[in-house]
Amino acid sequence: MCRHESKFIQIIVQEIVSKLDFTVLSVTPYQTGIDSHVKDINLWFQGGLNNVSVMMICGMGGIGKTTIAKIVYNQNFDKFEGSSFLANIRETAKQPNGLVCLQRQLVSDILKWNKERIYCVAEEINKIKDAMCCKRVLVVLDDVDGLDQVNALLGMRDWLHPGSKIMITTRHVQLLKADEVYKSYVVKELNDDEAICLFNRHAFGQDKPIEAYVEHSKRVIHHCGGLPLALEVLGFSLSGETIDVERKCISKIKNTFSRENS
Repeated sequence: MCRHESKFIQIIVQEIVSKLDFTVLSVTPYQTGIDSHVKDINLWFQGGLNNVSVMMICGMGGIGKTTIAKIVYNQNFDKFEGSSFLANIRETAKQPNGLVCLQRQLVSDILKWNKERIYCVAEEINKIKDAMCCKRVLVVLDDVDGLDQVNALLGMRDWLHPGSKIMITTRHVQLLKADEVYKSYVVKELNDDEAICLFNRHAFGQDKPIEAYVEHSKRVIHHCGGLPLALEVLGFSLSGETIDVERKCISKIKNTFSRENS
């Protein structure tokens, strides 16, 4: 077998492996208020076939950015030649060699190979370039809070192959420079109807509250301010409770917000 045939077979094998190795991300079973966001972002996927497109999904912590990104990723990753979802970048980057670990995962996801031994951020940039310059890729950078993290994981955006899509979830609307071409999508809080539905699905397993807890539910919604994370945590933690719901809710709300803002 000549060298060219061997290389050609290797390419075919890698392509087959990549098609068989897709992993669907797990998401919450209750997706109240998510559909409209997913629909809007999916429209973005239909354009930009001849260039690299970047979207920032922005909003406060706990607003549902990651859930939205996961659903969109699950619905679109099989349309690309390579894909990667890098979760919890803000926290991972704080760990020793955190950015290097994320870089390894990115290259491994795109090439469908075992994670290579990479020891420094600068060394990995060239490997990322080689991995993504010839493929249409979908990459999600989840919970980014610094431009240095974007640069370490994507390098120069002009390295990316035309048709590639990059989604970045962040709390910082001004994360990217003003002169860079990207689309910003801001996620808003749930309205009252959506908030009540989400809370009660987790607390009572149904869209509407049990009659005895209607007023309690309304006050909980008011304290949560339409924040999905707080509603989910409170609803789940109160599932099966029968007494003093409101007092427990307010206490848990305070704890949830203090952790989220730390």
